[in-house]
Amino acid sequence: MHWQTVHWIAGGILALAWFSRIVEAAFGMPHVADIARPEWDRRPATPNGDPGVSIVVPARNEEEHIRETLRQWLALDYSNYEIIVVNDRSTDRTGQIMDEVAASSQAHGLLKVIHISELPSGWLGKTHAMWTAGQQASGDWLLFTDADVFFKPDSLRRAVAYADAERADHVVLFPRMIMKRPGEKMMIAFFQALFVFGHRPWKVADPKARDHMGVGAFNMVRRSVYDAVGTYRALRMEVLDDMKLGKVIKNAGFAQRNVFGEDLISLRWAKGAFGIVNNLTKNFFAVLSFQWWRTVATIVGLGFLNLGPFLGVYLAHGWARVPYSIALVSLFLIYYGMSVRSAVPPYYFFLHPVSTSLFMYILLRSMFYTLWNDGIVWRGTKYPLDELRKGLV
Repeated sequence: MHWQTVHWIAGGILALAWFSRIVEAAFGMPHVADIARPEWDRRPATPNGDPGVSIVVPARNEEEHIRETLRQWLALDYSNYEIIVVNDRSTDRTGQIMDEVAASSQAHGLLKVIHISELPSGWLGKTHAMWTAGQQASGDWLLFTDADVFFKPDSLRRAVAYADAERADHVVLFPRMIMKRPGEKMMIAFFQALFVFGHRPWKVADPKARDHMGVGAFNMVRRSVYDAVGTYRALRMEVLDDMKLGKVIKNAGFAQRNVFGEDLISLRWAKGAFGIVNNLTKNFFAVLSFQWWRTVATIVGLGFLNLGPFLGVYLAHGWARVPYSIALVSLFLIYYGMSVRSAVPPYYFFLHPVSTSLFMYILLRSMFYTLWNDGIVWRGTKYPLDELRKGLV
């Protein structure tokens, strides 16, 4: 087969893949609500006042952030909530700081601290901590979040008002990513582009679509729905517990919504490009169900989809460059669209080949480390691979 024919076929596939996604995103993204807008600056229209919300926070060795985040949660502009924070076997001052904040006048009965000293077999530390807190929660809603997420005072009120108006059963609020280094911006931009390509946030509200959502920074679910899908006991060995919670809720037929919120909640995911590499190493083999052949196939597919347009424009000649150019323009428009809601300028598109290569490396690294160690090590605890595979949902 002539090389020009190969370029037309490969370029056509890439052009169709990226152009179709940017068209879908252009029509779909405007339908994803932004609860930072003025119309959501209100209280839920429930007859008996604000519905009760239990904020569930697992924490292990979080002494750097936990005091500040707890103080922010205690200052929320909401009249009916409690905070249940779990000290999951921390070896630093996390538990002590939690107790100090709970004893302060600011806590005034809002904050409950649970200390866990031993992890039962068959559980991940994080899922066990959230399940334990859920057992003691009294709210109509459970909000699962992380110990390094910062909340603005009106964030919870707006989210509950939106959930009430939409009659949603599960609400995911996308966080504002705090990025201080170019490497962080490069990697997070790629991750967001991949996320848009693979998960289609605009389809999550469609009950007929398979697309689902879950974000560890803000997973708010009705208590009745949480119980109906089996609580966190059903996800006890799931590394990707946040996304899998969204999956089981969507698959069970409940109403799921994801929303933007500017900086209503924010977090710094990692420090530098290789901080993100380290953070994702434990996750990516789990994304592919701990199967080596799927990982290898995904690496090849990731390279073709993301490096192909750049290589094609360079290697092809004449009109055969056109489909590659369409793919590149579509990819650039995705970066441009993302720049509207994030601190990543659209010119980070030119670093897309670098971030692609690093993500391919993460996949290889995640697979190699998991197979070499016969499991994953997460926050100082090793979880055997056989148990992780058996616990996949």
